[in-house]
Amino acid sequence: MERVLFWIVHIVLTPADLFLKFLSHNYRLFKWFIIHTPGSVFSFWGRINLWRAFLHAKLRVPAYSDYVNSADTTTFRSFRFASIPEMDKETYIRKYTPTARSKDGIIPFRNTVIDESSGSSGTPYNWVRSLEERQVSHQLVSHFARYCINPTDIFAINAFSMGAWATGLNMGLALQNNGLVKNVGPDIDKIFSTLETWGAEYNYLICGYPPFLKLLLDSASERDFPIENYTLYGLVGGEGMSEGLRDYLEKHFRKVYSGYGATDLEIGIAGETPLSVEIRRAARDNPALRKALFGDDSRLPMVFQYNPVTHYIDVNEDDELVFTITRLNVLSPRIRYNIHDEGGVMDLNSMRRKCAEHGFDFAGKVTSRDIPHLPFLWVYGRKDYTVSVMGANIYPEDIEQSLYTDEDLSSCTRSYCLGLSEVGGNVRPACSFEVTCAITSALEEKFEQRIVKCLLELNSDFQTFTKPGRNIRRRSSRSYPCIRPGKARLPRTRAGSSK
Repeated sequence: MERVLFWIVHIVLTPADLFLKFLSHNYRLFKWFIIHTPGSVFSFWGRINLWRAFLHAKLRVPAYSDYVNSADTTTFRSFRFASIPEMDKETYIRKYTPTARSKDGIIPFRNTVIDESSGSSGTPYNWVRSLEERQVSHQLVSHFARYCINPTDIFAINAFSMGAWATGLNMGLALQNNGLVKNVGPDIDKIFSTLETWGAEYNYLICGYPPFLKLLLDSASERDFPIENYTLYGLVGGEGMSEGLRDYLEKHFRKVYSGYGATDLEIGIAGETPLSVEIRRAARDNPALRKALFGDDSRLPMVFQYNPVTHYIDVNEDDELVFTITRLNVLSPRIRYNIHDEGGVMDLNSMRRKCAEHGFDFAGKVTSRDIPHLPFLWVYGRKDYTVSVMGANIYPEDIEQSLYTDEDLSSCTRSYCLGLSEVGGNVRPACSFEVTCAITSALEEKFEQRIVKCLLELNSDFQTFTKPGRNIRRRSSRSYPCIRPGKARLPRTRAGSSK
């Protein structure tokens, strides 16, 4: 029965697949389509694709067939997609071999690439990808870059980490469709050398992790490199970016946009658009709007738009995002895959209505002909990146927002690490910073005062934690969180890591 149902759905959807494939090869047609097609069409099309992807994986992937059959399948008859069991690294990836997780239990030796995650969760994982699925991802990233960065001809400098990680290699391949590409990795000297060699007549798109672009600007200032003579655009990913950091970068970059993806899934799942950035900035400045859109969370999430035809995203009861790549060309399908990022989704009409109710009008910021009729995705980051003390949850985003409220601190800070410190049996939140300036008692005091002040403004948990009778009551270095500037480069714990 399932096989018959799959083929019925597949035959019905085949003309739509061919139409979408035709559109994807022409940027102008693709842009026209996402701007003029009603959001309800995208939603309906995506749900049908979703069920086809589920049936396809269940019929052809040995590991997934075993995984689903070992669960209670009686609820599947209701055609409620939420009844299909979630998968994640613990329940699915570790349980089955890469071969068993591949279609027909076979990993082709030709046209297959193996990506490796960075191991931020404790263990590096290997992910196999077919040629066709990589080509589709490259097209999506290429279109995203062209939509956000107006110049059609760009000179892309790819500063993402090279090697087995998915982002660096694939970004370079994707941007070949947009212009010249030089893959240099996160190497400051090579970027400056490239700019000097090729001159200021090009539109440069520098791609990398958000802190690296900041390091690039800081290094240019230290070396008296004339960065202001160049036309620069930025495309970032791999982790979250605060609006304060965007403001900092856009002192020299014309525009900076972020993409969302995960090595577990693929790059190019979603991307910031001019509209999504304006909404996020409005939410930053309007607490009532932020609450209406994203709830009571004190953090300001990253806000993206995504294509529901190729990626179905739902939210579970723990406010975690659950992803399905609905294309059939995926060698190792992930159905309702949970990478444990917190966030939410909202359709365009709901977003428009809620923004209008709180005084933010789309038309006042972005022309209607440039608004893609795609749903929104917002992402806070990994749930396990928080630090909790006495019931107070402190997030890396809180620290980053605190830093960028003070230009002196943001300009001298290279990286930071959020953790816990035990002093005399008492556990307190602790931050360590890598700084480029001299470490003095005045600097330590400034870090301490700024971080604590902003945490009290941003984080309701922290406000409760610091009420009279709790740990933090006096201006004593032992009573405040331990803020320790450090010279050694420290690992960052930020939102939305996709390495």
